[in-house]
Amino acid sequence: MTQDPFLTHRSLLFTVAYEMLGSAADAEDVVQETWLRWSAVDPLQVHDPRAYLVRIVTRLSLNHMRTLSRRREEYVGQWLPEPLLTSADMGKDPDLMQHVSMAMLIVLETLGPTERAVFILHDVFGMPHGEISEVIGKSASAVRQIAHRARQHVAARQSRKHVTQAEQQAVVERFLSALQTGQLQQLMEVLAPDVVLTADGGGLVPAAKLPVHGAALIASLLVQPNRQVSATCVWLNGEPGGRIEINGTTAAVGFTIENGLITQIYAVANPEKLTRLDQPVELTR
Repeated sequence: MTQDPFLTHRSLLFTVAYEMLGSAADAEDVVQETWLRWSAVDPLQVHDPRAYLVRIVTRLSLNHMRTLSRRREEYVGQWLPEPLLTSADMGKDPDLMQHVSMAMLIVLETLGPTERAVFILHDVFGMPHGEISEVIGKSASAVRQIAHRARQHVAARQSRKHVTQAEQQAVVERFLSALQTGQLQQLMEVLAPDVVLTADGGGLVPAAKLPVHGAALIASLLVQPNRQVSATCVWLNGEPGGRIEINGTTAAVGFTIENGLITQIYAVANPEKLTRLDQPVELTR
């Protein structure tokens, strides 16, 4: 018996929705609604189920983004994407790994909803301009222009330094070891002088309300006496990251690394965003 196309492509649909929304919980809601839409049609009448389902999940995500924008206007402190526990196997698809990284999701937040949809569908999932035009209700030529602008926008804001998984993991492990043992000097050695720490506590746990700049200040904030620290290297959004507990507060931490030094630290401590850290999530395209 042939498997239902929805089940076959469920991981893909979740990945599209997650890239659009930056929230696993909201992505799951969108995927569930996609299932309801799919269950109301005759699959035998659908020529290309994969493309059909991607169109549905993208349209629903675009609708959902309006609600999210209002919610984020009221968000306490810095907003960061919801981190996902993934497996090292994502390294077999380095392009997808790059596009679901915390750093990329933050860049995608700077795009408008339509630009974000076009960029994700074309550059990440390889959907032709003609098919995208059906999703967003614009001509194929307009889609090409939007894709070009979005690609330029993303390129101007993402790191141009290529770092291998092994290099990134080595730096992350040095950072986590120094943090856990309270070695201030060792911590400083893996931080770029102009490193930036962005923390997301959502108003539910203590977290800096504004980004923190500079290696010395960040190191002094992280390494303090009489703190109980546990730090483990885990795979977050396809890259080596950290699961850190400081005096009972848990944070999932992602990094951007250039030239062997950490240039960006993304610390998500909002407990509502830490529900996907016990079981790896499959992201596919």
